[in-house]
Order: sequence, then C-alpha cells, then structure tokens
Amino acid sequence: MASRGSQLVEERNKRVVPLSREYESSSQKGVNFAQDGSVDFRGNPINKLTTGRVKANVFIIGMEIAERLAFYGISANLVTYLTRVLHEGTAPSAKNVNNWIGATFLAPLLGAFLADAYWGRFWTILVFGCVYFVGIVMLTLSVSLDFFKPTPCSPTASFCPPATATQVGFFYFSLYLMSFGSGSMKPCVAAFGADQFDEEDKSENNAKKSFFNWWVFGISIGGLLSATVMVYIQDSVSWGWGFGVPAACLGLFLIVYIAGIPFYRHKAPMGSPITQIVQVMVAAARNWHAKLPADSELLYEVRDKEALLLGRRPISHSNTFRFLDKAAVMQADETKLDHSSQALQRPSPWKLCTVTEVEEVKLVLRLLPIWVCTVLFATMPAQISTFYTRQGNTLDVNVGSFRIPAASLQSVNPITIVILMPLYDRVFVPVLRRFTGNVRGISMLQRIGVGLLISLLSMVAAAITEVKRLSVAREHGLMDHPEKTVPLSVFILLPQYILIGAAEVFTSVGALEFFYDQAPDSMRSLGTALFLTTIGVGNFLSSVLLSAIVHVTEHNHQSWIVDNLNHCRLDLFYWLLAGLSGLNLCFFMGLGHWYKYKKTESVAELTDADSSSKGVVALSPVRSRTISS
Repeated sequence: MASRGSQLVEERNKRVVPLSREYESSSQKGVNFAQDGSVDFRGNPINKLTTGRVKANVFIIGMEIAERLAFYGISANLVTYLTRVLHEGTAPSAKNVNNWIGATFLAPLLGAFLADAYWGRFWTILVFGCVYFVGIVMLTLSVSLDFFKPTPCSPTASFCPPATATQVGFFYFSLYLMSFGSGSMKPCVAAFGADQFDEEDKSENNAKKSFFNWWVFGISIGGLLSATVMVYIQDSVSWGWGFGVPAACLGLFLIVYIAGIPFYRHKAPMGSPITQIVQVMVAAARNWHAKLPADSELLYEVRDKEALLLGRRPISHSNTFRFLDKAAVMQADETKLDHSSQALQRPSPWKLCTVTEVEEVKLVLRLLPIWVCTVLFATMPAQISTFYTRQGNTLDVNVGSFRIPAASLQSVNPITIVILMPLYDRVFVPVLRRFTGNVRGISMLQRIGVGLLISLLSMVAAAITEVKRLSVAREHGLMDHPEKTVPLSVFILLPQYILIGAAEVFTSVGALEFFYDQAPDSMRSLGTALFLTTIGVGNFLSSVLLSAIVHVTEHNHQSWIVDNLNHCRLDLFYWLLAGLSGLNLCFFMGLGHWYKYKKTESVAELTDADSSSKGVVALSPVRSRTISS
C-alpha cells in the first residue's frame, strides 16, 4: 500500500507544471477556478461556479446523516440488546458498549492517515463506507437469525442460558467490522465537506465558519431518528428490522454519494504526515549544536510554487517549541545552485526543513494539550448510551397509554442540538460579533471552554437526579426488586440530557472546527481524526474508571456498580465525574492563555510575488501579511 501511495504522490507531483499552465490559461479566459489547490475527480483545475459549497455538501451531508443513523441506531439501544438478548450483566455490558464506541473513534487515525498520505478523502470515504455496509448487514443477520441468538429466558426461570462462543463471536465480529468501517471514514467526511469551500475566497471562507454548525445540525438529525424511530422499531417490532432499516439507508446513500462526483472539489494527498513529523525531529536532532539566529527570518524557508498550487500555504514562524527551529537552521554547504534554472536546490529534508514544515509539527504539538482536555469531556456523553439508559429502564416510561422506550430519551440530546444550533449561528454569533469583533462571535477555545462548564453542570444534575431516584425506590421498598418500576417519571432525567446536548453545541462543534482549522493544510484529515479520537479515548477512559471503581469499592465496601441498579451508587460516580470536570476546566483555562492560533499566508500574494520562481523551489525569507485563524 505504501509503495502504491508513493506512486500516487509522484504522479500528482508530475501534474504541477501542467496545472500551473492551466491556471494561467484560465485566468486569461476569465474562468473562475478555485485558488486553494482544489481539483476535480480527474485532477484538473475546478470551476468554483459549478462545484463545491452547498451543491456538493448536499451529497456529503446526506451520506453523513445515513452514517450517523446507522451508527446511533445500533449504539443507542446496544446495552439493552446485550443485557436482554445476549444475557450480559450490567457492568460487562456497559464496558462492552464503551469499548466498542471507543474502538470506533480510534479507527479515524487510520482513515485520516490514508486520506492525507495516499488515497484522498473521497476514496477513503467510499472504501470504508463499503466496509461499514458489509459489517452492518452481517450484524443484522446476527440479530435476525435464531442460530445466532441464545435461547430466550423463561419467565419462570431464575437462570438464563448463556450465548454460545459462535453466537458471541459472530455478533462481536460483525459489530467491530462495522466499527472499523464507520470509524475510518468519519474524519474524512467532515473534512471533505469543509474542503468544498475555497479558503482563498473571502465569502466562501466566511461561509465555512458556519459550516461546522450546520454540519453538526445535520448529523443530529440522524441521531434524532436513531433515538426515536430506530429504538421504537427495535423495542416494538424486532431487532432485525431495527438494525436492517439503518443498513438499507446506508446502502442507499452510498449510491447517492457516488452520484455527487461531478460537484466535488478534491484536495490532493500530500504524502505521509508521519514521515514529515519524523523528518523535522531528525533534522532538529542533527542540528542540535547549531546556534539559532536572533532574527527568525534567517531560518530556512522556501516559496514552493508546487506546494502553493496544491493548497499548502506557508505558516509564519512562532516562538513556541523553539528547539524544533534547529531543523530550519541552514548550514553553509546545505544548498547548491541549479544552473539550469538559476534557483537554489533544496537539500534533504532529513537534514534541513523549512520554517513551514517545522511550524506544521509545532501545530500538531500545540493541539495535543487541548486534545487531552476534550478527552475527559467525552466521558460525559458516554454515559448516555449506558447508565442513562439503564436508569430510564427502572422508571415509569408511560405517557397515558403510550409507552416510551427508555433508550428513546436519548433523542433529547439531538433535539437540544437541533434547537440550539440555529439559535447559536443566527442569533448568538451575530450579537457577540458586534462586541468582540470576532467573525465567530467568540474564539474557538472560548466556545470549547463554555461547553466544558456546561458538561460539569450536567454531571451535577445527573448526581442529584440519581439521589432522588434511589430515595423514591427506598421509600417504596423497591431496593431488592429491580424488576419493578420506580414510581417516578422517566422525564426526571431530562435536565441531564438537555445539558449534555447544550455542552455538545459548544464543545463538540468548537473542537471539531478547532482541530480542522488549526491542523496543517496537509494534515486536515488528521486534525479531524484527533477530534474524533477524543470520543474514543473518552469512552475507554469511562471503562477504565468503571473498572477501577468496581475494583476499589468491592474491596472496601459495597460496590458502586452491581446488576441491581437500586443497589448501585451511580450518584457517587456522577459526583466523581463532576469533580474531574472541574479540574479539567481549570487546566483548560490555563491552556487557553498559552495557546497561539496559527497564522498562514495568502496563496495569491505569494504566487504573484514569486512568479519568477517558475514552479521550482527558490530560497526566500518570508515577510508577508498574515491571516489569523
């Protein structure tokens, strides 16, 4: 795969000179081509008037809605299937759900690497979308055919027959195959949607700042349908139909996604981001004894017209992680003149890197502390599909003669997002923009911080609600009767669901935009993957906390987590999460003062200023106006 990827990159690079000529020819003819390096499906310059923006995102967002409908259609009620059909216990089923979701949101690292380095985002989405479809079809078979399901529990029996190794193996193989496909395509879909806006065009660049709000609005529709329609079908019709309908929707929208090819703008893969990071580290180590110049403009930089045409903008020097600047310290014998072009040939990147390449590695390093803070936030929504649903199953779910499946209460989360997102984009942002002067209303980090505060409040609300639920169960003598309904409406759980939804409007959307925007141009899929991995690691962290709590509390006194939810101490678990959230918020506020947003340079200005380079690498110190993100 790597050799084929290298071949693709070389073929792409061979197109740069013809690409340059096509741009020059198009400008003479008055054709409005994208200036950010976007190309069509065949690698030709693309006309902005007939591609990208809303017309392309109709297909991309449609695909993502189907993907989320399928994923949340499974995850929303998975803990119920594991306990009722596969006969797993409370703690094991919760950990299995968390581990599965965690694995799903770690797979984006693979998809992002392949997209940025070799395949491009379109093909990565298509390939792993097909894997996803195969996995969910197999999962549908596993819940539909009696051969793959254990014998149901007898109403009078005190012991349920366990699932066989074959039944468990086929179910979890299908589940994780679906996870692999879903997770690997996730970072590319959002990034591919954002690629449909030309960052060199002011109006399109401003439109992209609202894109992530409406992106999350769209996928929340998929989550809403999952938590209502799909959960109702699973509880009231059958598990086969409940899993089969999302599978059919995913297959349909894969076809729709392919139909959108004429409207897509593509960004060419720029080689392995891992290789570049290692090159900067090696070059900095080899130049460790070199003295940094007092003037950063004396560091090595090039105006590479090839890179500019492919959409890789130079980045201004920053003073963070100064030890990496040694990778850009130029020795006297490290450049030589190419007499055929009268330009300086670039030395090996393992010995000398440009300021832009060094700054791209710095960007990745600066993202990591913010990533750590968002990981703990991700443990809060992880409770929705596990303990929140288990709480709901113990409460009164009847409204008159209509019975609401407890898992359907998860619809409150996307409903909250669907209601708040337009208000945020159309009311909150314009009002704050007048006071702050920031086109986003508040900065991306401020938005993340507000969400972290709201998530803390959601855990406080969950703890208080659980105290009330246990109190009512104790009053009615139900502590040893978990099969009986606690006489308390399931709607008492609404505040904790609503607050989580509000927190996601701020933190999840803000973090998605932040990691995409602040990632290097050549690593946009990796930036989106970093955001998604916070969800995966957050779910794994929730499992680790759960295991640690069970281990500690079992040895000291009654365990906090047992099969009888009335004997659990979920209130203490929620208070623990609230306390950790408070510490996390304080740490994040400190990072917010330290973080410096990246500054990039205009591609149009640099290509005009460096027209004499004729498409070859030319040594030039960069002194240009910057655009703050």
